Amino acid sequence: MTQPRLDLLREALPYIQRFKGKTFVVKLSGKATEDRENLYSLAEELALLHGVGIRVCVVHGGGKQLTDLAAQMGVEQTIINGRRVTDAETLEMAMMVFAGKINTEILAALRNRGVETVGLSGVDGGIVCAARRPVREVLNQATGAREQVDFGFVGDVMGVNDRLLRVLLNEHYLPVVSSLGADAEGTVFNINADTIAAEIAVSLQAEKLIVMSDVDGIRLRREDAATKLSRLTASEAQSLIDERIASGGMIPKLQSIIELLKRGVGSAHIINGNRRNTLLSEIFTDEGTGTMIVA
Repeated sequence: MTQPRLDLLREALPYIQRFKGKTFVVKLSGKATEDRENLYSLAEELALLHGVGIRVCVVHGGGKQLTDLAAQMGVEQTIINGRRVTDAETLEMAMMVFAGKINTEILAALRNRGVETVGLSGVDGGIVCAARRPVREVLNQATGAREQVDFGFVGDVMGVNDRLLRVLLNEHYLPVVSSLGADAEGTVFNINADTIAAEIAVSLQAEKLIVMSDVDGIRLRREDAATKLSRLTASEAQSLIDERIASGGMIPKLQSIIELLKRGVGSAHIINGNRRNTLLSEIFTDEGTGTMIVA
């Protein structure tokens, strides 16, 4: 083994010791899981976290795959400020894509690396208690106009029952949760995966929430990699929203992170899930790869 690799192991050691037994919630985006080679690389990194004693819970969406399927089926999609309006047809496709195809593919990739894992949706074990999102007035970031929006079968998280997740984590399983939830009557809702991940992180008293996105982190200017912020506070993140520096899907990500930091999660990280070793570099090196947000 070369000296640089030995140095990397030495750098990682204090982080491994510090985080052993801690809980990390890792949110995977649809884009991060779309490419098979990338998915298997991510599974290897998750397996390493799991193998050194970190309690890992994965939450995933699948917006990219859902959009692709809707296009194939000819079902028009409406997305406002990064949030999808979900009609009955879209909900049917979301259940097939999220709780079926993507969840199983993640499980298979983790099994390939020897990880004992269990696939769930937020409906299983009553993990995510949801309610239909009411019609609300929103400021459309794309048009600058305020409008009344009915999001259809989109749910808001009313609570998290983490008992099943804790049983699995205590028995050294790695749970993989898709972004669906239900109300007490059994109505299923499409729920933003970042929101579910944030709520589960709070409920599990997680040390970290790691959001694996399709960007390297938060940039002051989206097209300029040199403007990436390595670290910022919750108030600074709110300013990015208020000043319209953050846009599109980054807005709900930041909103969820700001709220969870107020509720006790140690830190949140936004990193690029499409690049090899970004997860390990973010956790086990001093420099990191993405943006860390602290209270």
